[in-house]
Amino acid sequence: MSKAIFITGAGAGIGAATAQFFLNKGWRVGMYDLDVSALQVAAAQHPQDQVLTGWLDVTYPEAWQEALAGFFAWAGRLDVLLNNAGILFSGPFEQTPLAQHAKTLSVNVQGVMNGCHSALPYLQQTKGACVINLSSASAIYGQAGLASYSSSKFAVRGLTEALNIEWHPYGIRVMDIMPLFVQTGMVTNMNAASIKRMGIHLTAHDVANTVYKAATASPALALVHWPVGLPAKLMFTLSRLSPQLLNEKVNQWLTRG
Repeated sequence: MSKAIFITGAGAGIGAATAQFFLNKGWRVGMYDLDVSALQVAAAQHPQDQVLTGWLDVTYPEAWQEALAGFFAWAGRLDVLLNNAGILFSGPFEQTPLAQHAKTLSVNVQGVMNGCHSALPYLQQTKGACVINLSSASAIYGQAGLASYSSSKFAVRGLTEALNIEWHPYGIRVMDIMPLFVQTGMVTNMNAASIKRMGIHLTAHDVANTVYKAATASPALALVHWPVGLPAKLMFTLSRLSPQLLNEKVNQWLTRG
């Protein structure tokens, strides 16, 4: 039986690229998003027994439960849960409405928690299952102009680390992916100095490739955190080896207008 992955936010960007990557590798793929029409266009290019599409608002646990039940009935297994759905609001913290900060946390944090909580019974029924959460290089050190987004990704990082320990007795790995800026619609017109200084060099395919490496890595050798691209890898290593003051100064330089 082919392995199966459940992907949120699969209508565009990283989610769509990852779905295509896994489909090309022969996996059965569940593509879920608020934009069902975008999913149907992508799914039409593949056999009906290889891809399943559905509507999902990750902020509603009931929607998760319905989507996962339908997916598991179709695939018979859940090898990978990819919590990819996310949103971003950029700009000075005080100039961003509180409602937008709250929405960021609702989708990026509560949505991931809903997914992990709802998926556990299905993950437990699949030997060697794993959860992969889309975090960000902004979870390495808080990013000016991306305060609530960065905070949400720190929360995802913490949840990933905690669940990877908690769920070890179940044989379930929990990992996160930490890309820097990626060429997707999410970063269009983003108001943060760091993106202007560092540029956008990663593609959605680059991230999808890392997701696949994480999903197929030997459990004995698998990382918990997977930075994507050389700058993110350097930032991650620097944050673990250098003094706090140096990390602060580096990030001040990156976010200086």
